[in-house]
Amino acid sequence: MMKKTLLNISLIFVLLLCLSQFGFAQSVRSSVNKGVNLYDKKKFVDSEVEFKKGLEKAPNNFQANFNLGDSYYKEGKYEDALRSYEAALPKTKSNDLKAKVYHNIGNALLKDKKIKESIGAYADALKLNPTDEATKYNLSYALNLLKNNQKQNKNNKNNKNNKNDKNKQNNKNNQNQNQNKNNKDQQKNQQQNQQNQNQNKNDQQKQQQNQQNQQNQPQQNKISKAQAQAIFNALNNDEKDLQKQLRKMKGQPIKTGKDW
Repeated sequence: MMKKTLLNISLIFVLLLCLSQFGFAQSVRSSVNKGVNLYDKKKFVDSEVEFKKGLEKAPNNFQANFNLGDSYYKEGKYEDALRSYEAALPKTKSNDLKAKVYHNIGNALLKDKKIKESIGAYADALKLNPTDEATKYNLSYALNLLKNNQKQNKNNKNNKNNKNDKNKQNNKNNQNQNQNKNNKDQQKNQQQNQQNQNQNKNDQQKQQQNQQNQQNQPQQNKISKAQAQAIFNALNNDEKDLQKQLRKMKGQPIKTGKDW
């Protein structure tokens, strides 16, 4: 009787555990299904909330991780989408599902302008599912985009180099012009200084010549007081003699001498 009772208790416990797990799985599935329905209605923020509820209950659930990545992608949260897709990869053993994850990783990388990385993700997807036409198309698109970007970068680099060369040439020309102008100004200043020096030299020479001419004037023009008195006396005596002769000739009185 005791054994039968214990067996019944064990069966009840297992049944309750199964019911609990079933209920838990139902709860996770319900959240994921609600998220999918909201996603289909383009209510991506609301679908994100439901997928997160499913992950709180079952972090290892592949669908919840993968679908959350899709919601992030539609919201433009590409880095968050990448994290969700990468979290989903180890949650499944199916190559087809992994190929889909790599395909979506490539899309998120491409949207995030990480072209080289997206090419790698598409290549990984095709390794797992070589017949996927959508992945082939996206890979081709990414390769052409990378090629065009490299070509554009090369053209931009060449244009930048040409612009730098042109700027260098302009700078060199400006330097040459400035140098020529400085040389001309310097030459003009030198000429002006030379003219000023020549003028000053001529003025000095003229001044020296004038001083020398003054010094070389005949000394006879300079007489002493005694010599002047002697000359006066001689002239005075000559004039007195002349007046005597005139009186004899006309008999009229004549004033004598000058009033010195």
